[in-house]
Amino acid sequence: MLLLFAMPVPAERNDQPVDKNYLLGKFDPAQDSRFVKLDDRYTSGAARQQYLRKETYTAFISMAEDAKKDNINLVILSATRNFNMQKAIWERKWKDNATIADPKARAEKILRYSSMPGTSRHHWGTDIDLNSLEESYFQSGEGRKIYLWLATHADRYGFCQPYTSKESGRTGYEEEKWHWSYMPLSLPLLRQYLENITLEDITGFQGCETAVELDVIENYVAGVACR
Repeated sequence: MLLLFAMPVPAERNDQPVDKNYLLGKFDPAQDSRFVKLDDRYTSGAARQQYLRKETYTAFISMAEDAKKDNINLVILSATRNFNMQKAIWERKWKDNATIADPKARAEKILRYSSMPGTSRHHWGTDIDLNSLEESYFQSGEGRKIYLWLATHADRYGFCQPYTSKESGRTGYEEEKWHWSYMPLSLPLLRQYLENITLEDITGFQGCETAVELDVIENYVAGVACR
């Protein structure tokens, strides 16, 4: 599903100089003035030590405060993950799936829900995971109420669910009802990524040789509902 809504001129314009290291997550958000550390009142677990782009966080706070008026509590579980953080996640899963001898098949299994380092939208400080990382949570009860609220209202604040059902033909990752992206920033950054990053840039981690065979830029980075 493609979501279209009125939003301000993106802060990251295509005519700005392209920083490939930023697009690939090869930087420290704690040392980048565009980022802000998350407040504990909106976070849980590891996210309490994480960062977001200031624009993303401001929009999220506005959305979270309005959600509270409808008795909906939005909690950030994961925010910016740079290359090294994503590498740690990927290589742990690579090891956990060592019984799958074929590297391509092993990578495909991990890629159901986890990005290769250098290809994650979480690198940009524009994307957040909310409330639960389990699909079942959003199928009933409180989780379903939260998801329905987001599906109805999130676009007012600039957020879109990039990984929706694949029934429409979307490629790449499985549906993630918890993953929301701040489009005024992530849309132009995605365009910059697709125009400037090549498969040869996806390297430096176990299994990176599968990036070319799986064409992860076309099939995963570009496999989003919000374009």
